[in-house]
Amino acid sequence: MKNALQFVDTNKQRFLDELIDFLKIPSISNSPKYADDTKRCAAWAMNNLKAAGLENVELIETEGYPVIYADWMNAGADKPTVLIYGHYDVQPVDPIEKWDNPPFEPVIKGNTIFGRGTADDKGQVFVHFKAIEAMLKTNGKLPCNVKFMVEGEEECGSNHLEEVIRTCSEKLKCDYAIVSDTEWFAAGLPTICYALRGLSFGEVTVTGPNRDLHSGTFGGAVDNPINVLCRMMAKLTDENGKILIPGLYDNVLPVSEKEHKLFSELPYNEEKYMEDLGVEALNGEKGYTTLERAWARPSIDINGIYGGYTGEGAKTVITTSATAKISLRLVANQNSMEVSKKLEAYLRSIAPKSVKVDYKYLHGAEPVLVELDSKPVKTCEKALEQAFGKKPVYMREGGSIGIVELFGSVLKAPTVLMGLGLPTDNIHSPNENYSLDNFFGGIKASIIFLEEIAK
Repeated sequence: MKNALQFVDTNKQRFLDELIDFLKIPSISNSPKYADDTKRCAAWAMNNLKAAGLENVELIETEGYPVIYADWMNAGADKPTVLIYGHYDVQPVDPIEKWDNPPFEPVIKGNTIFGRGTADDKGQVFVHFKAIEAMLKTNGKLPCNVKFMVEGEEECGSNHLEEVIRTCSEKLKCDYAIVSDTEWFAAGLPTICYALRGLSFGEVTVTGPNRDLHSGTFGGAVDNPINVLCRMMAKLTDENGKILIPGLYDNVLPVSEKEHKLFSELPYNEEKYMEDLGVEALNGEKGYTTLERAWARPSIDINGIYGGYTGEGAKTVITTSATAKISLRLVANQNSMEVSKKLEAYLRSIAPKSVKVDYKYLHGAEPVLVELDSKPVKTCEKALEQAFGKKPVYMREGGSIGIVELFGSVLKAPTVLMGLGLPTDNIHSPNENYSLDNFFGGIKASIIFLEEIAK
């Protein structure tokens, strides 16, 4: 292990140059315009894995973008197999005018690299590419068996990933899985995320008259679908922030006393939290702290609402329909499809007879709660502490990574979330960035993890 860690120090510039090449490829998976670039990015990542010394490097084709598979299975049947997951696709860059530098021309400022995909997730998954290379180039072998699965559709719903996992479950069979696609609680504070909220995302369309109507001639006589939709959306929560969908809270698990203690140990400052967001007050479900609301309680948000005339100037129209996109964040023991059905039933129940309601479930992810005392979690704690010189803290995350639940339910593999991002990384936003300390420290943490998990 010592040789591998030294290899990281002597190859920092090359590793960084390769990361920059990886980041330059505009692999925006949700836009057909970038289809060729996204496939080119998969080929680049494959070649880098081969150069690192991985074997059986191949593309698992899907109806969308391919999944990269690679392995090194020579440690022996008595050693564990670790599956490392990441994604090579990235978010769109809009609004482009808010970037300080072109998003696919990475720049380094101080000890931070800026560009789309730096933290989400190219920079984080590339950590493991280089960890494997360091071990194989210095020792000629790995302490345990390793597999990689790197997808290209995470940012557009991972629509084909479940099929790949179920179809290729024998190929992907493992004892443990690592996902590096989360963040630390704060800079300089190594963090293990042990829970993720799930997601149920859909859209509701309310349709009224069979054509757009003049609001002077028909206003007050015919229900306006936009007005109706706004009234319906106002009935999703009550004045105390509680979601009004019947049965939504039936399976919600409470936060344990141990978790309350872990939350209390985090350096959380509510004033700074509000200052960073530019708001003067916070709001949410009464009876819970801000961290509990964001991490451990279900939430509902209207992500977009549209209908009628939205151009410049005036057009006095009662539109024929209006649509809202709605996301529900779920917590452990809830199911995305069950929640979707409950939402649809509720929307239909509160709609007046003057409109028709159409609801579409678009995609979702299941919530995850990892066992805090599991072997991979404890091994991750040791690896982060040795690599960064500080004992990690534990936190939940309000976002979703659907793959984690599938690793457990299909592959029966405990998963550790070895996130290396920071809250200031601006993922999904202009000026996305990634700490180079976390990049190089993360490579070392990955090396230590694989050494320790093999013991």
